[in-house]
Amino acid sequence: MYAIIEADGKQFRVSEGDTIRCDAIDQEVGASIAFDRVVLASSGGTNVTVGHPIVAGATVRGTVLRQAKDKKILVFKYKPKKRVRKLVGHRQRFAEVRIDKIELPA
Repeated sequence: MYAIIEADGKQFRVSEGDTIRCDAIDQEVGASIAFDRVVLASSGGTNVTVGHPIVAGATVRGTVLRQAKDKKILVFKYKPKKRVRKLVGHRQRFAEVRIDKIELPA
């Protein structure tokens, strides 16, 4: 059984027990979260349900494992012959979520 969910403008293919890394979520570590935007769902075999644009009644439930920051990305802006140099650093926040259950409509 698997599903394709949409979270923060990105799509993830998930199964029960998988761990995904998505953008930061306003939840505490250990809190449960539900993803309602299920784009595609499969209960196994050839049974595939495609949403228009989402599958009605399908939810994916998970648990927040950790909230952290990613590695620093350095952005260097440079204009030749003008003595303009700018160095900016950025660390993107993310959350790791363990998928506990995929609930499909009957």
